[in-house]
Amino acid sequence: MMTEEIRWRRLLEQIQAAFKHLGEHPDALQPILQDEQPADVALAMEELEPEQAALVFALLDDERAAQVLGCLGPGCTAEIAARLGSTELRRLVAALPDRDAAATIAEAPAEAAAILIGASRRPSAAARDARRRLAHAPGSAGRLMTSEFVCVAPGQTVAEALDAVRNTDPDADVPNDLYVVSDPDEEGRTGQHLLGVISIRDLVMADPERKVADLMATEIVSVGADADADDAARLLAKHKFRALPVSDGEGRLTGVIPADDLMRAMVDRLARRYARAVGTDADVMEHLSPYGAAKKRVPWLLGTMIIELGAGLVIAHFNDVLTKVILLASFMPVISAIAGNVGLQAAAITVRALDTGHISMRDKSKALLKEAMTSMLMAVICGVVLGAIGAIWSRHLLFGAVIGVALSCSMLTAGLMGTVIPMVSKKLGFDPATTAGPFETAFQDVIGFGVFLGLASLLLPEL
Repeated sequence: MMTEEIRWRRLLEQIQAAFKHLGEHPDALQPILQDEQPADVALAMEELEPEQAALVFALLDDERAAQVLGCLGPGCTAEIAARLGSTELRRLVAALPDRDAAATIAEAPAEAAAILIGASRRPSAAARDARRRLAHAPGSAGRLMTSEFVCVAPGQTVAEALDAVRNTDPDADVPNDLYVVSDPDEEGRTGQHLLGVISIRDLVMADPERKVADLMATEIVSVGADADADDAARLLAKHKFRALPVSDGEGRLTGVIPADDLMRAMVDRLARRYARAVGTDADVMEHLSPYGAAKKRVPWLLGTMIIELGAGLVIAHFNDVLTKVILLASFMPVISAIAGNVGLQAAAITVRALDTGHISMRDKSKALLKEAMTSMLMAVICGVVLGAIGAIWSRHLLFGAVIGVALSCSMLTAGLMGTVIPMVSKKLGFDPATTAGPFETAFQDVIGFGVFLGLASLLLPEL
């Protein structure tokens, strides 16, 4: 017996190996996919490049394609839906259970979603469910909630509540918790005040004549529809729920997030964040040829070269100072190296924070202030240490002061540039990981050397 993990990973390895030798014969993948379970195909597709995943999906027959579509995570679903024609997408979605159909519609591109909701062949329950989801932003709790759940009234008996469960569609994948609401109706299950929650297990083990109100849990934990899905996941994990109710500000039930749907969305989001953690274009860079990677990076290096020529002009301008005080040249590489490390640290931290969502573009002023204070503290400490070394080496206190002030200014510049440049790059649509290092180094050299040699020039008679 092969475990699920080994099965889908083996399938992924076979698909990736086949792609290396496909050439003009993509049909060679078909024998590999023939006897595989839809869930395994979906897991393998999520690890492939979008173009490869689309090619694999195109080789599936309609029945298996619909099953795989229902198993895919949100990101991969959106990629596949964007590549399908409206007729084909409508046909596949029509074959899905209502809850999976609603989730697929909500994850599809806006134009395709509008077509699917308006399609007469879509069951009205799935269309209503999808419309509710689409009313909320991607990544929110409301985008994941479903109306596929069972509601009961507090005055009903246990026997009546169990009858309500038996009357549900056997193919409907409803949560195991029942939601006790005021005056539930058959058509619209949302909009009533949420009074309590009771599990099917509690109902089965209770006296059939007891009232639901006597058994339900009244300490309700719910989440707002506009809350972040990450917060919903934390609540669900903390309280070990099988589903999390979604309510409005007045306590009315608007939907339910099943644990499996939330888990699938969280795995997808974490995978995308992890893929971007080392840089916005890390995945793209990995698959570029050496020529393509060099072509992408060389323009930024040439820009750095131009700025560094500015540093050269600064040094040339103060050539007389360096000639008269040779010891100044000994400290220039030290100042450049220490400040460069500060800038690279700040750039790496900022790029990682931007890509993992710990810093948003709205928080840029806060992040900038924090880095300024951090750089200032580091600059003062390192400036004092290197200044003391310079004073002892030259046997001149003023020389040490020049070294310390120059290093402090250079470090502060590097820290700020290492924070600002990734943010500006992100705002302009460039890859922060590619642009941050070169420009930060160039700017800190120009400013650091300028301050260093400028102070030395002013104090040359004393030195």
